[in-house]
Amino acid sequence: MAFQKTPAGTRGKSTPGVNSPVFKWINNLMIRRARKSTSGRSMGMNTLVLTTTGAKTGQRRETLLGWFPDGDDAWLIVASFGGNAKNPAWYHNIAAHPDQVEIAVGGRKVKVTPVQLSGTEREAAWERITAAQSRYAGYATKTDRDIPIIRLTPSPA
Repeated sequence: MAFQKTPAGTRGKSTPGVNSPVFKWINNLMIRRARKSTSGRSMGMNTLVLTTTGAKTGQRRETLLGWFPDGDDAWLIVASFGGNAKNPAWYHNIAAHPDQVEIAVGGRKVKVTPVQLSGTEREAAWERITAAQSRYAGYATKTDRDIPIIRLTPSPA
């Protein structure tokens, strides 16, 4: 897997309460809604449910994320964490267990292979992402870290 783990930054938006019971309850509610949705959209964008294995705990973790198309049968996800100085937990989970990543999208579950984009490939993807959802450009102004972009493709059977 091409995963050159991106380091945390020195500044960024803080995300208090991300591990609180209320946040977890809201996350689970949004995941249930996303699984029932026939449109596959939430918050004005395409969404998927990312399932990873915890880097520290080894437990399965689910996160609702926005995604962007990248050709046929490939999805781009962005580890923006709202402009936080740190990378989101799901990013660390993917880095620790890249062979245990699954998504639920469009009414189907797909085991996927994650690859972190870099160089001109990342820049081209970033331009498409920020053109589609300008909020991501705003996240980049809040932090000094390079925001990772991950391509997910179906794993070979």
